[in-house]
Amino acid sequence: MKIFARIRFLYSALVISTVVSIMIVLLTLFPKRKAQILHFWNKVMLALMGAHVEVVGKPDERAQLYMINHQGIVDIITLEALLDKNLRWIAKKELFEVPWFGKLLSGAEMISVDREDRRGLIKLVRDVKESLEVMHRPVAIFPEGTRSKDQKLLPFKEGAKFIAERFGLVVQPVVIVGSKSVVNEHEKISTGGDLKVIFLPSIDVKEAPKDWYEKLHETMQRTIDNELEHHAISR
Repeated sequence: MKIFARIRFLYSALVISTVVSIMIVLLTLFPKRKAQILHFWNKVMLALMGAHVEVVGKPDERAQLYMINHQGIVDIITLEALLDKNLRWIAKKELFEVPWFGKLLSGAEMISVDREDRRGLIKLVRDVKESLEVMHRPVAIFPEGTRSKDQKLLPFKEGAKFIAERFGLVVQPVVIVGSKSVVNEHEKISTGGDLKVIFLPSIDVKEAPKDWYEKLHETMQRTIDNELEHHAISR
């Protein structure tokens, strides 16, 4: 019933806000332990929300840029919980202005992008270079640029492609299926806790064909469709 899904959503929202508050304090007290704090407490969040994660494939140790489909905040929580790599997420500037969550992004030194400022691309290039060469932190981005409302990928923005080609990066695509069942931010409900994370084969952009980015969109959408079809058949 929808009332129980709404109650479960409110519980998940409470879990997220509480753990985010804890992480903000810990990042302030122990700034050199960012990776450990984010990895551990995101695992705690998933556990408290009752999420069960099935992993297919393996993270590529060479990966410098992760490209992930995006349906909500659970995508970030899940990847942080799975990867102890001190990821540096690229996020729009407006998210840094959100109370509490913005403090978490700033405390973890994530990358802020101002889409309205022409100089934003210059800053993004500088920040990604710093991440890879100085901080030695792989970068994570949602190529869609925002959350999709259903299982169809939005068109990929050019920013992710530009970064990958500008630095000749090894890109690992990641498909997450089911995050919206854990927390559906559009409908404000939670209906279940089964997630599937699929690490697709990496792409060395230096050796990839010109249309690699377009083909990546097709591959990720096909992966999502196959998972949904398999789930429907097995029910």
